[in-house]
Amino acid sequence: MDILENIWQGIGLYWRPVAEISILSVAIYFTLKFFRGTRGWPMVLALLGMIGATLLCAALKLTVLSALLTSFFGFSAVAVLVIFQPELRRMLAGLGNLTLFASLREQRENIEVIIQSVDRLSEARTGALIAIEQSTHLQDVVESGIIVDCEASPEMIETIFFPNNAIHDGGVIINEDRILSAACIFPLTRRQDISKTIGTRHRAAIGMSEESDSLVIVVSEETGAISTAHKGQLVRNITLAKLRATLNSVFVAPIRNRSITGWLKSLKPKTDPPSLETKVTHH
Repeated sequence: MDILENIWQGIGLYWRPVAEISILSVAIYFTLKFFRGTRGWPMVLALLGMIGATLLCAALKLTVLSALLTSFFGFSAVAVLVIFQPELRRMLAGLGNLTLFASLREQRENIEVIIQSVDRLSEARTGALIAIEQSTHLQDVVESGIIVDCEASPEMIETIFFPNNAIHDGGVIINEDRILSAACIFPLTRRQDISKTIGTRHRAAIGMSEESDSLVIVVSEETGAISTAHKGQLVRNITLAKLRATLNSVFVAPIRNRSITGWLKSLKPKTDPPSLETKVTHH
């Protein structure tokens, strides 16, 4: 009995520290996993280095350096919020919207509408910029254009981007089966590693995918080539089959796995390629 009592007392004494350490370890692991490969990853490494330097100064009792480094972290909190704004927005939006989309059947129908629209636009070599909204609401971008608020159909999308149409410039925002707005102004990416041959429409697609979790589709006016941008990554010159696979992986797969684990896996961004040109695939 004494042994059991000692074991129970030991559990009661140490379960809280063990639980706290476990929770913090899991949180730190998934946080690092989420930010790895993003534009802010070097900042994460710099912060980790400074934390290590602060602990070392404290252990060596270097009071002046320790005080300076500790005071610096007060200012770095604001810098973190600014630098990681797109990533934090995507993470928090996903956490608040774990149950995405209505059903597999409805989402597949919406995808086929997009496929048919892009196929027509590509065949006619009509330039297009289409952002499909997910959990991050694009209200600011929607209000920058002309409110349409109608059912999405290949005919309607083709009409919007018709060259002589007054609202063919800019992008279109689609949410599930509805076109929210047209002639929208998308934010341009600020990345410096992008080839100068990439035009404004593609830069706007990358910028939109950096600022939100939306998937953006681009149809080139010159060649009719189809491209997609998601999580800041641009994939150019894809086929309709590849586009369908991409749409299914982004919009249909989350319905099958709505757990916390599935959400955490979906947050991890793709590893940045050496350059955008390495991801180009030809018909």
